[in-house]
Parts: sequence; C-alpha cells; structure tokens
Amino acid sequence: MTEHDPITSPTRRDYMTYGGSVLAGGLLAGCTGGGSESGPTETSAETSSETTTTTTDDDSYSVTMSPMGEVTFDDVPETIFTRLTHLAGMAFALGRGNDVNAMHAPAYYDALWNQFTPRLPGVDLDWSGLYSSWNVSKEKLYALDSDVHLADPVSVLALDDWNTADIDEIAENISPWFGNTLSSAHTQPTEAYEGDYEYYTLWEQFEKVAQVFRAGEQYEALAAIHDDVLARIEADLPSEGERPSIVMGGFSDPSAPYVYNVDTPGFLTAHTRPFEPVDAFDDGVTSGSRVDMEALLEADPDVILVFGGLHPTYDMANIRETLAADSVASEISAVQNGRIYAQGARYQGPILNLFQLEMTAKQLYPDIFGTWPSYTKGPYPEIPADERFFDRGRVADIMTGDV
Repeated sequence: MTEHDPITSPTRRDYMTYGGSVLAGGLLAGCTGGGSESGPTETSAETSSETTTTTTDDDSYSVTMSPMGEVTFDDVPETIFTRLTHLAGMAFALGRGNDVNAMHAPAYYDALWNQFTPRLPGVDLDWSGLYSSWNVSKEKLYALDSDVHLADPVSVLALDDWNTADIDEIAENISPWFGNTLSSAHTQPTEAYEGDYEYYTLWEQFEKVAQVFRAGEQYEALAAIHDDVLARIEADLPSEGERPSIVMGGFSDPSAPYVYNVDTPGFLTAHTRPFEPVDAFDDGVTSGSRVDMEALLEADPDVILVFGGLHPTYDMANIRETLAADSVASEISAVQNGRIYAQGARYQGPILNLFQLEMTAKQLYPDIFGTWPSYTKGPYPEIPADERFFDRGRVADIMTGDV
C-alpha cells in the first residue's frame, strides 16, 4: 500500500478529534498490525448503558465508547463509512442508511436488508454500488472523505499494512473512528493491546451511535419498542424442559453447513439468546465450524435456523428438499418435522433485531407466539396485525424522524 503523506493531506475535519483517546497510548499502544482478518460469515460482563454525551460551551459534544475512548464532534456527521452491518444497520435505524458510503459486501446486504424494508412504510434503502470495505485502504478512506468512520479501529489494525500511526492519521486528517466489533462474540483482543476492551450489547452500542448523530430521541423510542418485545418474550417463555434444541447455520451447501452458537454472549446472538435456547451441539462445536450430516444427526436438533435464508439468492425449498432426500439428514428431527426456517443476518443492527426476535419466537414457539408462515422466498412475510410483536408504521415513523 502506498503511504499517504499526512503533511499534504486535507485537514478540513480538524473539528472532529479524539479527546483523551486510548489510541494515543492506551489500548492500542505497541500494536503494529501485520495480521490478516477474515471476513464475517453468515456467518461482559455486559456493560450497563449510561449516558456518555457531554456538550461544551462551543457546541461541540463528546461520546465515549471502547476502544476509542472519548471522541469529540463539532457537528453531526453527514457521510458515514462502515465495515460491518451491525453499524450500517444502526445508521439505517436512525434514517441515515442512505448516507452510508461503504460497507462489507454491499450487494449482498443491500438485497438482504431490502427483504425487510417492504414492511416499513415510507422507508427506502439503497446500498447497491457502495465501496466494499472489508479490506479497506488508507487511499480509499481519503477518497471517500467521510465525516465519521463507524468501524472498530482494533479490527482495522488486524488487517495487513495497518498500524497505529495509520489509525491516528485517518482520525486526524479525515474523521474519527467510532465502532466496537469484538462485542459480537466477546472476542479477546490480541496480547499486543494494552488496557481493557469493553463489551456492549447491540442496543447499548446503538445508544452510543445515536449520540454521535444527536438522535437520542429516536434511540429512546426504538429502545422502548425493543423493551416491549423482550418483555413479551420473557412473560411467555416456556420452562427449559419444554424448549426445542436448535442448530443455527449457513446452508449454502446443505450437505456441509457452517454452524453457529445460539446461546453465547455477544450481539451475534441478540435474536436467540433472549429465548434461553438449547444449543443442539452444546459446547461440542466451535461457532463457525463446518459439520457433516453425521454430526448434524448426532446433534439431532428439533429446529434448524438457516442464516441468510431470507436472502433472494437462497433457495429454502431446495435446502429442505436436499436434506429430506439425504439418507442421513432425513433422520434428523427438524427435517422430519418440517422445522427448517429462514433467518436474516447475525450482524443485524437494531431494526433487523426487532424482526428477528419476532420471527424466532414464532419459529420456536408457534403455539405461544403465533405461527410463522411457510416461507420459501420473497420479502419478510406479512404477519397478521394481532400477531405482530411491534407496530411497523410506528417503527418506520421513528426511523424517518417522526418520534
């Protein structure tokens, strides 16, 4: 990667700076990058949520989140760089989805997110054609000239050719970093990092991102709906002995799926953990592992949740037929009982989290929460109004600023 000269680079965003940032000498001290980071696949003690915005006499304001520390803004960011969709999804939830200029696998996630927008009146989203930012370069960040980088600097440092000087250069010459990725599964930072890395739930991190955009009222309104959804689930959750065992996986190759934990800490399970699920593999398989049909039969799940199953390129009918025709897979309880269900994304953001809590409730407990429609393709299915977990119109209004 060609080194960009920080002396001659533009500095029009000197108004957005780190204040007391851990990047200067705390968490990231001594890290020189050099590793490679694999992309996500479809593929804390959790901190308490507290207000972290402070405002000064000159109208600048600061928001604090690990691993950045305190980040100061003089103005609300307009253009938004992202890598992972939990952060792009937070911009989307605040009505800022179309201000995103980069993300991981934009074509894939544009198609997937737009399976949900038809249920949100007046909400539109276009991520097609954006820069695919997983292996981001400094040169591209200068070209994009974003007002904020919603990305975890620790995860960027894991890419080849990035070091702490590069991270600081981008923050100084373009705009701050603001993101937290290791909360996805409470992953430990490498030993090169000094200090503590804090973990946040999906909604705790969303609150902080909302503070960056001075959108606290939108956050509070959406969080209240999320609280209501969780309360509904908790009130009617069956006892442990009455809960089905679950396998959650990516079945693009039905004969050798990747499987993921459903009950471990982190926001990747924000749509399954509230159900206190029974993981069919227990602790016997590392999340993200590939398994064969013999291993799947040995686990014998009552329910199979197919990640990405709502994506237009997924063929749920073919997945069901392939498993039913396999001499081994056909013996699995979920296959025999027709309990193979489509899901969305693990890096889901708050709006998809609301939908996925609703769909998971119906997929696991149709007798309690209402039947999940027999889905094969198309957008998120229509649910009878009296069986919905939240008001779609109300959510759409909040997203578009009508709090």
